[in-house]
Amino acid sequence: MGNFTTQYEIARQNANEYMRKGQIAQYFQALLEMNKYKKLMVAVIAN
Repeated sequence: MGNFTTQYEIARQNANEYMRKGQIAQYFQALLEMNKYKKLMVAVIAN
């Protein structure tokens, strides 16, 4: 669970950085990565 949280935070920081730089494609990719880790965290909590 801790690993997913760390990866989620890294993806969130990357998304913020890409948004500031105007790199839209990388920003959306980071958002998808955040969504993936969020789903994994929810699945771990549910089990």
